[in-house]
Amino acid sequence: MAAPAGTLRIAVPLQGLPFCLGIFRYLRRHFFSHRASLLKSILALFALFLALPVAAAQLTIELDHTSKTWQTEDLLKHPDAQTVHIVDDVSYKRSMTYRAVPLAVLLPGLQTENHLQAIALDGFAAELSAAPLLETHGARAWLAVEDPTDPWPALAADKPSAGPFYLVWTNPQAGHISPEQWPFQVSGIKQLKTVAERFPALLPDPKLSANDPVNQGFALFQKNCLACHRLNGAGDAQVGPDLNIPYNPTEYFSGDFLKRYIRDPQSLRRWPQAKMPAFAAGVLPDSELTLLVGYLKHMAGRKQQP
Repeated sequence: MAAPAGTLRIAVPLQGLPFCLGIFRYLRRHFFSHRASLLKSILALFALFLALPVAAAQLTIELDHTSKTWQTEDLLKHPDAQTVHIVDDVSYKRSMTYRAVPLAVLLPGLQTENHLQAIALDGFAAELSAAPLLETHGARAWLAVEDPTDPWPALAADKPSAGPFYLVWTNPQAGHISPEQWPFQVSGIKQLKTVAERFPALLPDPKLSANDPVNQGFALFQKNCLACHRLNGAGDAQVGPDLNIPYNPTEYFSGDFLKRYIRDPQSLRRWPQAKMPAFAAGVLPDSELTLLVGYLKHMAGRKQQP
C-alpha cells in the first residue's frame, strides 16, 4: 500500500533497529509538530547510528588439552595473519582476497592422527582430519576472518556473506581438497573422536580388510559427504537427507546416473535452493567416485533404523 503524501519512510539495518526505534519515539514525541525540526533530528539520528561500533564475532576452538575463544579483532591483528589470494574460491565461484591466519597456528598441540569438526551457522558440520590442516606446504588451510568494517560480499542475492569465519585453502589441488572442506560461516571448531568411533552405524562389515575398496569408499564418504548427510541416522549434519534411510541412492538411481548426479547435481535436478556442490574430477577422480558409490551400495545392505 502506498504511503500517504508527505510521509517519510526510513529503512535501518535490523542490527541497530531497537536502538534507533527508541530514539525515533523520543523524537516523535518532542518534535512531531515541527516538521523541520523532525527532519533535522532524523539526520542527527542517522549520523549517530553510523557512529555506532560495528559488530564483531568470536570463534571458539576446543581441543582436548586446551580451549580458546578468539575475537575478530584479535585474529585480524594476529602476528601470523596475512593477505591471501584464493583462485576460484569454492563458495564465491571467483577469485577472492582475504585476511587470514594459517589454521595450523591456531591448533597448538594437535597431532596428525587427530580429528576435528567445524560447525557452521546453518548446521553444516565439516568432518576434518587434522593431517591436511597442519600442512605448511602444498595445500594449506587458512582461517579467513571477515573484517566488520570491510565486509565480504553476499554469497547470493538473498544470502549473507561467507563470514564471519571461513576455512579456505591455497593450492587446494595439491591435496585433492573437497568442496566440503571449505566450511563457511563457521561458528566453532572442536576436536572429537574419529567418525568411526562416534558413529558405528556408518561402519562397513567388520569382516572386510582395512584396505578393502568398501573401506576406502567409507573414507571418501567421510571427506565428501558427511558434512551435509547422515547415513542410518548417524552423523551431525543438518543439511541434506539421510543416504540410507528409508532408501539408499543406489536403490533409485539406475545405471551411471548416481555418478552423474555427484559430478554435477544441477545437470539432473534443478531447484532454487539447491546447495549440493559439484564434485569435479580434479577433486574426486573417477576411481575414487567408484569407491564412494561402492561404499553406498554396500551400506544399502546394512540399514539400521535411527
